[in-house]
Amino acid sequence: MRCPFCKEPDSRVIDSRAAEEGMTIRRRRECGKCGRRFTTYEVVERLPLMVVKRDGRREPFSRDKLLTGIIRSCDKRDISMEQITNFVAEIEHEIRNCTEPEVPSEKVGEIVMEHLKDFDEVAYIRFASVYRKFDDITNFIEELETLRAHREKE
Repeated sequence: MRCPFCKEPDSRVIDSRAAEEGMTIRRRRECGKCGRRFTTYEVVERLPLMVVKRDGRREPFSRDKLLTGIIRSCDKRDISMEQITNFVAEIEHEIRNCTEPEVPSEKVGEIVMEHLKDFDEVAYIRFASVYRKFDDITNFIEELETLRAHREKE
């Protein structure tokens, strides 16, 4: 593996461990030339999953896009990056287990919202405000009432 810092073509693995419920191998590496350490991930190559947008366009599912949205929702919350990446892995796992090669973007959004309810309520409201395109305070109040009812059911 090429060092991302000095571009040396060889590095050695100093630690390997399973991540994301055994679906990924996380490797800590050290460059023999500059001595800096970096992390790589080895994942199973999957068949492409296409997301069908509201306007009918299709685009490949992007874990990075999902991760970015969740990070934005969790901004300034006491949630570690590890918790967020594990959360995103759960969502991706559920989406990929739908067994369909194409999934509507609405379904992706609903899966994320359902998981966020139990993960972090503030992140849920932030995500919902963008996903559902809230245009006034009434929308926020309605969503808060839905969240309150969900919490009381538990």
